[in-house]
Formats: sequence, C-alpha cells, structure tokens
Amino acid sequence: MVGPFDDVLIPRNSTKTDWEVELGVVIGTTARYLASPDEALAHVAGYAVSHDVSEREFQLERGGQWDKGKSCETFNPLGPVLVPASDVADPQALGLRLWVNGEIRQNGTSADMLFSVAHVIWYLSQFMVLRPGDLINTGTPAGVALGIEGNPYLRAGDTVELEIDGLGRASQSMVQA
Repeated sequence: MVGPFDDVLIPRNSTKTDWEVELGVVIGTTARYLASPDEALAHVAGYAVSHDVSEREFQLERGGQWDKGKSCETFNPLGPVLVPASDVADPQALGLRLWVNGEIRQNGTSADMLFSVAHVIWYLSQFMVLRPGDLINTGTPAGVALGIEGNPYLRAGDTVELEIDGLGRASQSMVQA
C-alpha cells in the first residue's frame, strides 16, 4: 500500500494498467461468521479513498489469477485520510469520481454497488476472519479502461485524480518501473 500522492509504477511489460476508484473499508474489530449483514457495520473502523490499480493482462490473460494484476508494486494507493465510521452517515450514499489527465472517467455512487458494504463484510466473514486493519475494496463504478472502446490504459506520464464524497481527494502520477 502506498500513499494518496505517491507515484504509481507501471510494471515492466505492462500493456493494460487500469484505474479503479473504490470505497476502502478498514476493519476495526474482529469479524468472523457474522449472523447477518445487520451486524457488519459495527466492525468498521473507517473509510478511505482507494485506488485499486489493476494490470488487466496480468489479471485476465495469464492464467486468470487476479492477484497477479492487483498486487504489483505501488498498486492500491490509499487515503488521504481514514474517516472514522461514525463520521460517515451512510456508506451507500457516497459519490465516487476519477479523472485521467483531467478527463472524468468514473462518476458513480456507492448506492449503485451490487452488494452493500454490510453485505460484503458479512459475506467475507463466512470464509475468513476479518481482523483490525484489514482493508476491503468494495468495487468500482463504470468507466474503467477495460470497458472503454479503444481501451485507453494508463501510461507513464499520466495523472490520475480520484475522490469520494467526505473522504477526500488523491492524485497519483504514473511512472514506468
């Protein structure tokens, strides 16, 4: 994990480095086998802007293992702040936006998530123990390069800016590794 204004390295041999603004959820208390989604939000410490940078070729075209495309050095800048859960009235009512070189690419809302934050935490707790400090990325609105005609993937020299209502704004420069 790197900071909200740190450079992001485009991996060697990357041809499809993509952007994804996401709501980051940081776990505050251990959650295991939660009985229902109604219990889930009580386990959240806070929320942050998360840039789930993804290298699509590594992720999808080299054996289908997502970790290869999500775990490259400097991927997943987080912040600028961790906003306490008590300061976010409704995690399903947040606007998410992302710009590449000043052009808006994503403009959505957490209200459109396929699964609510509470559902995601509950579901994950059925398969793994969620511990304080664990980060859950919750998915991204439409507008990633993978879904745009011509696939305008990130290149060295590009700048990505992203923000989520009430959680702040971040900016990263893309640099060749």
